[in-house]
Amino acid sequence: MAQTKPLGITDTVLRDSHQSLLATRMRIDDMIPAMEQLDAIGYWSLEVWGGATFDSCMRFLNEDPWERLRTMKKRMPKTKLQMLLRGQNAVGYRHYADDVIERFCAKSVENGMDVFRVFDALNDIRNMETAMRAVRKYGGHVQAVVCYTMSPVHSNDGFVQMAKELLQVGADSICIKDMAGLISPSDTYELVSKMKQVVDVPIQLHCHYTSGMASMAYMKAAEAGVDVVDCAISSMSLGTSQPPTETIVAAMAQTDRATGLDLAKMSAIGKYFAKVRKKYSHLEMNMHGVDTDVLLYQIPGGMISNMVNQLRDQGQEEKLPEVLLEVPRVRAEAGYVPLVTPSSQIVGTQAALNVLLGERYKMVSTEFKNVIGGMYGKTPAPVDPAVQKLVLGDEQPITCRPADLLEPEMEKAKAEIGDLAKSEEDVISYVLFPQVAKEFLAKRGKKEEGLTVDQLAAVAAAMGAR
Repeated sequence: MAQTKPLGITDTVLRDSHQSLLATRMRIDDMIPAMEQLDAIGYWSLEVWGGATFDSCMRFLNEDPWERLRTMKKRMPKTKLQMLLRGQNAVGYRHYADDVIERFCAKSVENGMDVFRVFDALNDIRNMETAMRAVRKYGGHVQAVVCYTMSPVHSNDGFVQMAKELLQVGADSICIKDMAGLISPSDTYELVSKMKQVVDVPIQLHCHYTSGMASMAYMKAAEAGVDVVDCAISSMSLGTSQPPTETIVAAMAQTDRATGLDLAKMSAIGKYFAKVRKKYSHLEMNMHGVDTDVLLYQIPGGMISNMVNQLRDQGQEEKLPEVLLEVPRVRAEAGYVPLVTPSSQIVGTQAALNVLLGERYKMVSTEFKNVIGGMYGKTPAPVDPAVQKLVLGDEQPITCRPADLLEPEMEKAKAEIGDLAKSEEDVISYVLFPQVAKEFLAKRGKKEEGLTVDQLAAVAAAMGAR
């Protein structure tokens, strides 16, 4: 084997696994009882924040995402905390001005974040640079992402070249992000091997189990010398989540990549989250086993669940097979964009519109028009000229970095939100999600007392002592 050092493990149970399986709805109260045990395992990191969790905290759970981060750091001080950051999109769904990205990264480090996994939906490095430099400036670990996808214009050599370019921008490590579960074991071995030859920083592999190949891909990645893999504790694994942590640990135990992690300690964590998962069963997709259709359509699991819900709301659920066939066509015409947030939702929505209206591009979403117009960055391949004409007319796409067109936003937002914001973190929340954050901050302001989770626990303990 290529290396003789332990394979590192990042556990995603507190972020991506419940985002993938439970619509990002797990509450902090259901995480806290397991945090001390998670912190004692010896993971390379715990992925706990970012992605859709920031939005979901305020929109659905009435939680302050910043307070969630502080709580996690306080209760898991020994383990590096990791987040998913969408480059110039931060944790939102549009490009934000550079001053927003800078302050978001600064306050995230200040509140306890250690590792920032920075990606761009189009693999446009220009959209990653501001976040990467800000993370490094404020003392965080920059894990730069190569989004893995398959198309006539994507190749392992191209992904390796991208990794080399990310090193020049300041990456501390590289993540190969297989968001749809597409990568085969043999392709994994080739890509990691090639990357290891030219990249002198740690390489991490993130796969979803959707197609059923992820555990095999991890074994081949370990053989090729990958440094860290993403797993989820067994009761929150498989399906559209990650491979099970305990299984990967056991599989590596008799090799020279043995993780050194304690299966007995993990067993208790797995049993705990099995109980927690039952509380959220109403949010689960009706998907069992694996979904090999992802190999045909390249659609991430979370994207499929969103499409099903959209079609169900319209009473058109039977049109799902047609929409699934339309997605690859739209993706190709849009320049073979990788299907990851937010491009996956944009392509999926446009495919649904094309099918439901019975005429392709009869109606075009604002977001899809922005993709075609260059407002999300440079597409991997040129946009289909006929589709560009349909969508943009005589308008020409921009070719500059999209954020170069944005004015600073922080001071304006601070004035708009006024006294509802009690901190710079509140202002950032408002910039990222104006309507959602304003409602959340207003409700928070009406509470007679804003006891934290720790304060509530102390009150409960004191009452019990009496």
